[in-house]
Amino acid sequence: MHILFVEDEAKIANFVRAGLKEQGFVVDYCDNGDEGYTRALDNEYDAIVLDIMVPGKDGLSILKNLRRKGQNVPIILLTARNELDDRLEGLNLGADDYIAKPFFVEELVARIHAVVRRTAGDRQNIVSVGPIKLDRITREVTCNQHIVELTTREFNLLEYLMRSPGRVFTRTQILEHIWGYDFNPNTNVVDVCVQRIRKKIDSIGGAGWIESIRGVGYRFRQPEF
Repeated sequence: MHILFVEDEAKIANFVRAGLKEQGFVVDYCDNGDEGYTRALDNEYDAIVLDIMVPGKDGLSILKNLRRKGQNVPIILLTARNELDDRLEGLNLGADDYIAKPFFVEELVARIHAVVRRTAGDRQNIVSVGPIKLDRITREVTCNQHIVELTTREFNLLEYLMRSPGRVFTRTQILEHIWGYDFNPNTNVVDVCVQRIRKKIDSIGGAGWIESIRGVGYRFRQPEF
């Protein structure tokens, strides 16, 4: 899943980011509300984890404005234990859940899965294009009904491409979303990861579905109807 995480306390942010990535999440992170609000408007996320007290636009203002604009992305608020009024206001503004600090990452992961299932429904957690089917909850991938064993990065990259068949993604876009904004842009990890995925699916009928666009990047082929 692709998560936006907005939190200005560095120690909490580093701990949570590491924990979410270990669980297979793709995490976009920012430490202020202005950038968080812009990213929430410009990108499609499966869920947003939002601290109420952040510099710039505060968490409740972000929540309020996103709901006014018709954004139904699941939002979990992070609050201090004594912020009862803020928690109640957040729920009234359309937050899907809240979690009080301090908390365990495992609890946050469970709550993310719960709000995504509750708001989107299990059917939307299945991405199926051509012979390849991907379950975003169980993280199982099949090709022509054969199970494909993928690493976390391989799964995330395949999901990223499959969610927008026919759309061309540059290597930089893929690198930023799957490996993070602070990764070396000159690395060839994207090409290596694509080659590994292809090798695993080509032999069971998945050949040709991940297309290389010379000089640009990759796309998942649009099915022909």
